[in-house]
Amino acid sequence: MHDTVSPRRGLTRRRLLEQALAACGCLAAGLAVAEQDSAAAAQAAIDAIVGDRNVADGQLKLTTPAIAENGNTVPISVEAGGRFTPDNYVKAIHIFAVENPTPEVISFHFTPASGLAQTSTRIRLAKTQQVVAIAELSDGSVWRTANEVKVTIGGCGG
Repeated sequence: MHDTVSPRRGLTRRRLLEQALAACGCLAAGLAVAEQDSAAAAQAAIDAIVGDRNVADGQLKLTTPAIAENGNTVPISVEAGGRFTPDNYVKAIHIFAVENPTPEVISFHFTPASGLAQTSTRIRLAKTQQVVAIAELSDGSVWRTANEVKVTIGGCGG
């Protein structure tokens, strides 16, 4: 087989194939960089909330499906354990989808009058990933939990 030259562009079949394969490689590299950027953005957003405080696990309950058939509407609920007093309560719960293009999904704010710190909503997930919940308490402590959600149909362009 010999290379033929396209009369319009002066490209050989071989050169066209090389360019196509190079473009695929760049696309794959670009996707890998985008994934790293999303994870880095999520960690930076979490670090902005947590700062240098110690994070406790186990005090926060995050309920998500193990498998979401549609990433467009994934039901989640979050609950902080215990009853709270005016001096000791959950100020905020922040939800992050680590691999989404914009990892900060939503923040819920509470007051001492809330009594319980629990909420539920539906979120979009671009693909299979961790959903992270961070709770900030009035005494300055921070709680964290995370669940992996497998997405079979992407919700954010996936």
